[in-house]
Amino acid sequence: MAEAMKRAEQEYEWIEAHGISVWTLEDEDYPYRLRQCPDRPLVLYGKGNLHLSDGHFVSIVGTRRPTERGKDLTTQLVRELHEQLEHVTIVSGGAYGIDIAAHRAAIECGIPTIIVPAHGLDRIYPAQHRQDAVKALTHGGILTEFVSGTEPLATNFVQRNRIVAGLADAVVVVESRDKGGSLITARMAGDYSRELFAFPGRPNDPSSCGCNNLIKEDKAHLISGADDLIRIMGWTTRTTHKQPVQTQLIGLMDDLTPSQQTILTKLQEAEDGLHINLLVMETELPYSDVSSDLVMLEMQGMIKSLPGGFYRMKR
Repeated sequence: MAEAMKRAEQEYEWIEAHGISVWTLEDEDYPYRLRQCPDRPLVLYGKGNLHLSDGHFVSIVGTRRPTERGKDLTTQLVRELHEQLEHVTIVSGGAYGIDIAAHRAAIECGIPTIIVPAHGLDRIYPAQHRQDAVKALTHGGILTEFVSGTEPLATNFVQRNRIVAGLADAVVVVESRDKGGSLITARMAGDYSRELFAFPGRPNDPSSCGCNNLIKEDKAHLISGADDLIRIMGWTTRTTHKQPVQTQLIGLMDDLTPSQQTILTKLQEAEDGLHINLLVMETELPYSDVSSDLVMLEMQGMIKSLPGGFYRMKR
């Protein structure tokens, strides 16, 4: 007990000295996407300019030994997301390959990127990515559940994948072999009801067999770029024309609660519908309220539920 208390005091002093932010489940600003996960971290430690609930969150993962095509696909995806979306954050694990390609593309575009390491904030692994981590602190930063002094052990990489998957609205696998950490993240994305996407590869390409299998088994949406992802997610782009409020529904609004009116207005503006997570973010209503209001609106025949947690107006 005395040793544990001493360790806790040392950790607190280290946090204070290095400007580390701490989030617990009791904190109101604990990231709401992670809060929905049954095995969510009890405590999060972060450094940088972290806004963990603002805008769209896309996690990009893949092999540590990517092809040039895989790296190019990653860079292009991030650029297209930046060009089309007002607020987007790129999340990955900071590892070799697709991970660091995603972070570097986000840094180049000047959009937030969050590195989720498998160790404490007192180090960067691999060390070759230290400068990338420093650059990420300006827009985004580093987020972990591990206390300082934690080594990057193999088991920690699997554990940190929970955060990479749970923090996102959408998870994209760019290249993956038939086994690997990115497929573990993909499985977790399915467990958390996150939308999963994968780039297809040549049938016999070892670097893409994991992605091809995800698509073949109907576990991931096949995409060729950001357009597909944005369309399936139902996100509004910079150039999307806002749909006017349907005049035939104005009278019906009077019979709805204020929160139901807010939700319905958001859905009226999104031609392809919205994911429940995005509705929670845009309405700033509790997840439980949004969920129950969606059920009531569907029972009244005003909206339609779609696979994967999406909802849209009945037209």
